[in-house]
Amino acid sequence: MLSSLNLGDGQNLGTADGRIALDCSVRKTRQGHYCISTTDFFFPLVDSPYLQGRIGAANVLSDLYAEGVEHCDFVLMLLAACRDMDPAERQICTQEMVRGFRDACTEAETSVTGGQTVLNPWPIIGGVATTVVAEGEFVPSDGAQIGDVIVLTKPLGTQIAVNVHQWKHTANSKHWKQIVDNKIVTEEQAEDMMHAAVCSMARLNRNGGRIMLKYKANAATDVTGFGILGHAQNLTENQSQADLGMELHTLPLIAGTRAVNDEVLNFRLTVGYSAETSGGLMICMPPDQAQGYMDELEELDGSKSWIIGRVVKDPNRKAIITDDCKFLEV
Repeated sequence: MLSSLNLGDGQNLGTADGRIALDCSVRKTRQGHYCISTTDFFFPLVDSPYLQGRIGAANVLSDLYAEGVEHCDFVLMLLAACRDMDPAERQICTQEMVRGFRDACTEAETSVTGGQTVLNPWPIIGGVATTVVAEGEFVPSDGAQIGDVIVLTKPLGTQIAVNVHQWKHTANSKHWKQIVDNKIVTEEQAEDMMHAAVCSMARLNRNGGRIMLKYKANAATDVTGFGILGHAQNLTENQSQADLGMELHTLPLIAGTRAVNDEVLNFRLTVGYSAETSGGLMICMPPDQAQGYMDELEELDGSKSWIIGRVVKDPNRKAIITDDCKFLEV
């Protein structure tokens, strides 16, 4: 029986040894180590089944990396083949999803050792990721300190980018017509937006996780279904220090997504509740460590990170977006 349950997007129960878990189940073993595990799965959100598989794996592994670990010991694959597809299409789609998932796991230097396959109306892929670590080899998610800065390793806006792509390729889409008629974004900008989102979603958070200990990170989570503010609130409530809050003063957005949010359909992007898929790590760390962390991660991944907020004293334990928040188009 697990001592903590990953209920998805950061909801959990406490661990048997008193630690507080957030993204993963964290269980102390009989041998004195810690078994960290998580599970997740996704419906299709991109055109390519290969990329769908890769994004699914990246998202499953991300919860481990949010605990500041580098290695995943093994992965179990959860796969649903679409029973409503033509058999030949189903075979190709399923094989490509599996290939994308395996390739991401290979890049993560882990192995898919088993899993479960079913037939389902929708093709779905996900998995269970597990690692075993010693004391001091991971970052407990309850140690944020007042004065920490908050670093984010991927931009926001994937939900909007995916929807714009869908509208663009849907006949008689009223939302795409509105975008074209009002010149909100061009076709080229819409494609660039989707390309940026896919690159972000498919990128592993492994490097971001494995250097967290080096730069003295105190707590972290990854940004997924609850949006940036939802996950900031979850992280705030998860802290062992009772009078702690978080203020977000800068939000990096995939270029074009804010205009779509503000002028076409409100995904609640600028108020922090637009869902993300395989989003970045949101990390609380000492101010004197943040720039070194971001510089090294950019060298490793070729992608920028941002200081987006700070941990503050707040007896109400709230996460907020400040009134003068800056929105960066990236």
